[in-house]
Amino acid sequence: MDSTLQLRVTGLYKNFGGVQAIRDLSFDLARGELMGLIGPNGSGKTTAVNLITGFVKPSEGEIIYNGKNISGLPPYKIIRMGIARTFQMVKPFYQLPAYKNMIIPLYSPRVKKMIGGKYGDRDAVALDLLEEVGFERDAFVAYKSASVLPQGYLKRLELAKAIALQPDLIILDELFSGLSLAEVASIVPIIEKLQLAGKTIIMIEHRLKELFRIADRVVVLNYGEKIAEGNAADVMESDAVKKAYLGAEA
Repeated sequence: MDSTLQLRVTGLYKNFGGVQAIRDLSFDLARGELMGLIGPNGSGKTTAVNLITGFVKPSEGEIIYNGKNISGLPPYKIIRMGIARTFQMVKPFYQLPAYKNMIIPLYSPRVKKMIGGKYGDRDAVALDLLEEVGFERDAFVAYKSASVLPQGYLKRLELAKAIALQPDLIILDELFSGLSLAEVASIVPIIEKLQLAGKTIIMIEHRLKELFRIADRVVVLNYGEKIAEGNAADVMESDAVKKAYLGAEA
């Protein structure tokens, strides 16, 4: 495998009973690249991510990460190898303060291994991570119960939990969903900073205008198949993509 490649997906299929959710999906992802994964609702984006992160097993095909076949491995093993993700539907521990939601990733085996078992005051580390993603420490937002946080902060908390795992590849599943333009504008620099730090990123996103500003490349799915791949401008000029988004008359 090319040393510049972080991830290679080859001939991936996923069947749920008689329904083929993913069909012959293949793509490469270079280290440090930010790739957008887009497509209409029901196109297979989240299923593709679930396959990469081990939440469902492929029916056929291979997923190679850093030269190792991770196809069908359980999520906890994939996390330990350096892949973290956020979820479209956030599910924090609502009864806990925001910063206490960071305890599980900060005590994870991957983090423990990477830091040699010594992390110091994890509450302080949690607060620092939350501050990095936009929690104002002086406003005590990080100390508030997750149950009272608005959507914007819950999405930031989801991002912070993924970053806490110190991954090499981060997959963001509709991180911008439900956020205002101002909230999205404040999160974009955080994502850019992650990429500058060498992180490889996959973003599932319906907010295409915002995604296209930061994505190096875009892969488009429809009915589980890849119908286009390339830079954003070229992809959106594709007849297949226009038809997928706008209908047969496009």
